[in-house]
Amino acid sequence: MSTLSLASPTRGTTRLWANLALVVIGVIFLLPLAWVLFAAFDGAAGYQVAWPTEPTLDNFAAVLTPELTLLPLLNSLLLSAGAASVTVIAAILAAYPLSRYRSRFNAPLLYSILFASCLPITAIMVPVYSLFVQLRLINQPWAVALFLAASSLPMALWMTKNFMDSVPISLEEAAWVDGASAMTALARVVVPLMRPALSVVFVFVFLQAWGNFFVPFVLLYSPEWQPAAVSIYSFFGQYGTVAYGRLAAYSLVYSVPVLALYLLVTRGLGGTFALTGAVKG
Repeated sequence: MSTLSLASPTRGTTRLWANLALVVIGVIFLLPLAWVLFAAFDGAAGYQVAWPTEPTLDNFAAVLTPELTLLPLLNSLLLSAGAASVTVIAAILAAYPLSRYRSRFNAPLLYSILFASCLPITAIMVPVYSLFVQLRLINQPWAVALFLAASSLPMALWMTKNFMDSVPISLEEAAWVDGASAMTALARVVVPLMRPALSVVFVFVFLQAWGNFFVPFVLLYSPEWQPAAVSIYSFFGQYGTVAYGRLAAYSLVYSVPVLALYLLVTRGLGGTFALTGAVKG
C-alpha cells in the first residue's frame, strides 16, 4: 500500500508535465494556422499574428484569377493524381510477389528499397535534370509526374506490402481452385479487399506530390504548366517584400482540394479491411 501511495503522486506529476508539454506544442502549431486565417481577411496584413481591424475579401478577389490560381491548381491536381495513380498501380504489382512468394532475397530487397526512400530528393536533382535535358523531357508534365511517382514508390511499396500481408492467402487459393489466374485473383480478390489501404497510399503520395515545390520548379519552366506550389512563389517580391494578405488567402485556397480529398476518402472508403466473415474457421 505504501508503495502505491508513493507512486501515485509521481505518476500524476509526470502526466501533468506531459500534458503541459503537449499544450505548448499544440499552441506552437496553432500560431501559424491562426496567422493564415487572420491575414487572409486583413487588407493590411503583416508577418505578426493580429486580428484584422477591417475584415475584407480583397485578398481572395486578387488571387482568384485563372492565371494565378485556377490553372496552377488544375496543374497540381493533374500532376498529383497522375503520380499517385501510377505509384499505386506499380506498388500493387511490385508488392504482390514480395508478399506471396517467400525468398531469402525479399528482406535485403525491401531494406534496399527503404534505403532508397531515405535519400533526399535534392541530392539527386542534378543528375535527374541532366537526364531530362538529354532525353528532352524538360517542361513535360507527364515526365515530371512519372518522376514524382518513382520517387514515392519505395515508401508506397513498403506500405502496400504490409497491407497485402493482412489479406488471407486462402481467399486467393479459393479463386485458384475456381480456375482464376494469379493476376485475376489479385485484381478481383486482393485489390477490392485492400481498397481502404490503397486509399491511404494514394493520399500519402498525393500529398507528397501536391506540396512538392523543388521538382516542378526545376523541371517545369513554362508558367502554363507550373503547379500551385510553384506559383505561390510569386507572392515573394524582390528585396524581401511579401504580399502577406494574398499569400495567406492563396494558402487557404491551396489547402481546400487536399481537405476535400481527405474527407472523400475517409467517408467513402472507411479505415478498416472488410475481411469479417470472409474466412470461415
